[in-house]
Amino acid sequence: MDGGAPMPLVSVLVPAYNHEAFVERCLDSVLEDPYPSKEIVIIDDGSTDGTGRRIAAWISRHGNEVPVEYVRRGNKGITATLNELAARARGDFLRLGASDDYLLPGGLDAQVGYLLTHPGKWAVIGDSEVVDQHGHRLHDSGMRDLHHADKALYRTDDGIRRAVITQWAIGGPVTLVRRRALETVAGWSEGLRFDDWDFFLRLAAHDAIGFIDCNVCAYRIHGTNVSRTRDARTRIHNLIEARDVAIRRMAMFDEPYRTLLLAQSHHLGAKVSFLQRRLWSVVMHMAVYGLLLLVARTRRGPPHRVVTPA
Repeated sequence: MDGGAPMPLVSVLVPAYNHEAFVERCLDSVLEDPYPSKEIVIIDDGSTDGTGRRIAAWISRHGNEVPVEYVRRGNKGITATLNELAARARGDFLRLGASDDYLLPGGLDAQVGYLLTHPGKWAVIGDSEVVDQHGHRLHDSGMRDLHHADKALYRTDDGIRRAVITQWAIGGPVTLVRRRALETVAGWSEGLRFDDWDFFLRLAAHDAIGFIDCNVCAYRIHGTNVSRTRDARTRIHNLIEARDVAIRRMAMFDEPYRTLLLAQSHHLGAKVSFLQRRLWSVVMHMAVYGLLLLVARTRRGPPHRVVTPA
């Protein structure tokens, strides 16, 4: 970016919950990123371990080096916490964080630069490297190596829509979003346990997502990742929630994306039935899923723009 132009303020939003072993590394990474105009807004969402003490100790050491707003309160859940963080932030750009992951140097500058040169985009995502609980690298690309995504899809608006609908591959804090985008898509839906997919579907419906093919954060895999539960009942609940989101958001899209969302709802339904050991229901959902994919190929909407790379 032009070194003479004023840098827009970036608010790094950090919802923290029971990550005493990782939260200081997260905060260190914000301080280490060379982007000059930034603040940290962090909420301890009712942690029962030493997360709150670690945050307070970090602020006592580094609070004079970067502006920090810290709130410690009872548990309200991730979506309510994200909405509160956004409301407390002062920046025009909001960097979505996580207390067990950490930023990589240069990511803020790259993402701010993209949004400044692409005024029609409301958010930009990047890739991540994947690390273990000790910070040792497991994968160079979270999108490619962990989620097996085709990153070529993210070069066009059409590809991004298809990727968000059919192959959710966004892991870790890889998103920078304009504050005004939250006003348009109404923030995060507090009735949902996990709102990531719903949030990005609402952005994709407006062709508002851009992509830069560089690593902007480290996504940490460890034993307590909320999104990687093995409990069958929890997985069923999460899949049913995602299926309902797919059905609810169909009206926001034209064809063929509406049909792709309907197909995805049946794919999610098949996963629920598999976990419930209802074989015939799995067969039925997968048959409908395959049929809808064929139908979607015959339904072509208007051409979509190529997303100019950063």
